Amino acid sequence: MGNDGGSIPTRRELVKEAARNPTTTEIKAAQQEQESHRWSTCPLSNKPLSRPIVSDCNGKLYNKDAVLEYLLPADDEDPNAAVRKVEQSENVLRGSIKSLRDVVEVKFETDKDDAGKERKAEDGREIWVCPITREPLGPGSKAVYLVPCGHAFRGTAIKEAGGDRMCLECNTAYETRDIISIIPTSEEDITKLDERNKTLHASGLTHSLKKAPGGKKRKKGADAANGSDEKASDSSGSKEKKKRTEAKSSDGIKNSATASLTAKVLAEQEEKNKRRKMENNDNLNSLFSNKDPAKGLNKNTDFMNRGFEIPAQARR
Repeated sequence: MGNDGGSIPTRRELVKEAARNPTTTEIKAAQQEQESHRWSTCPLSNKPLSRPIVSDCNGKLYNKDAVLEYLLPADDEDPNAAVRKVEQSENVLRGSIKSLRDVVEVKFETDKDDAGKERKAEDGREIWVCPITREPLGPGSKAVYLVPCGHAFRGTAIKEAGGDRMCLECNTAYETRDIISIIPTSEEDITKLDERNKTLHASGLTHSLKKAPGGKKRKKGADAANGSDEKASDSSGSKEKKKRTEAKSSDGIKNSATASLTAKVLAEQEEKNKRRKMENNDNLNSLFSNKDPAKGLNKNTDFMNRGFEIPAQARR
């Protein structure tokens, strides 16, 4: 613009507010808002979380009915359903859920009053609490659940429980790696879950500690005896081959000299049989003429001895 009698706007007039980095308070507020959304909304259906609730290997929470709907085959009449599932798998699930073996039902305990009635939050949702400390489970609580039972606790309650490694609700045994952080935010918790996923995948197990589909079943104690079995098979393999070779060549003859002579005779006999078969082969005999060459060639001779005949009219 310009030279038309109009005004030329300056940068100060166009840019009202200069770009700046968000403050620490703004970053924390955004993280809390995002964490609250994850604790209250199913990422698959975008509906409020309601029982039964399941979790994948990354600690995310889903409505079980939404997971079942996702795993069911798409309707043939709706071509967009398959496209939506692919988008959900890439953006939301990221390949973490392929069957119900990849999720564990999380068992939350609700807060109750003295009369035994469940208390509700302002938005009508259930208030989840730790069954040991009675502290609320939600954003910023660092809650965990155990695999395979699925009972949810405060992380501090599990640490204070000591090394018994038994669920405080149902006495189910668990390992340290099977303490799953719910909606993890710290890099340490996320790294632990990633390492656990790799270990289970290498062992042929799913998040619920069940065998992965298509995996080979192993007998109890097979892994422990695997090394000794391989060594024994290696040492006995060469001996077994020797025995088989000796038995095959000698046909049961124990004397080594007699056995070698017998093998030689059998080899010569086999060679003679091959030559005899070659001589009696009709296909080979048909390539050569059995006629007397003095009688001359005719049309009935074979193609190797048959020559080119000049027609009688051409000879005149």
